[in-house]
Amino acid sequence: MKFQIEARKRTQQGSGASRRLRRQGRVPAIIYGGPKEAELIDIDHNETMLNLAKEAFHSSVLTLRVDGVAESVVLRDSQVHPWKPLVLHCDFQRVDTEHLIHQRVPLHFVNAEIAPGVKLSGGNVSHVHNDIEVSCLPQDLPAFIEVDLKDLESGHSIHASEVALPAGVKLVLHGDDYVVASIPARKSAAAADEGEAGTAA
Repeated sequence: MKFQIEARKRTQQGSGASRRLRRQGRVPAIIYGGPKEAELIDIDHNETMLNLAKEAFHSSVLTLRVDGVAESVVLRDSQVHPWKPLVLHCDFQRVDTEHLIHQRVPLHFVNAEIAPGVKLSGGNVSHVHNDIEVSCLPQDLPAFIEVDLKDLESGHSIHASEVALPAGVKLVLHGDDYVVASIPARKSAAAADEGEAGTAA
């Protein structure tokens, strides 16, 4: 899925200027990164609200047209009102084809229904992390990454380092390897009875 966003340059900043923009159906935003200076822009509110609801918008290279001039960017941050359907601000970062970017990419879990821990042991898959951080060139950025659960057994888990990544994409770890999905072992009936007896005592 490709996204193209029309934006306008803006010169006024501050909370008062931002409120005026929102009353006009615009979202204050900023674009930064690369050799250019940071630039204040505004974008259409309703289109932005719809885009933010789409998973791919958060993990894709976007085309941002500022007063007709196109640039490739990724969404770095968005602020939404805690209870109103209102986008408060967006941050975009410029990208180019020669420099690596770090981006969080959603995980799509498949084949849970045939995993031995589910089909044979009656367990349930626990999705511990729904995305991972990767490093790649912008043109290699995947919209999502599949995690195949077909071999996952009860009492076992899949770590981030075990997720199969597309060509040109590398996992970024900030510390220890972490679990992305698991099937917790089910207690036997005897163990459950023993636990209940211990609680009663």
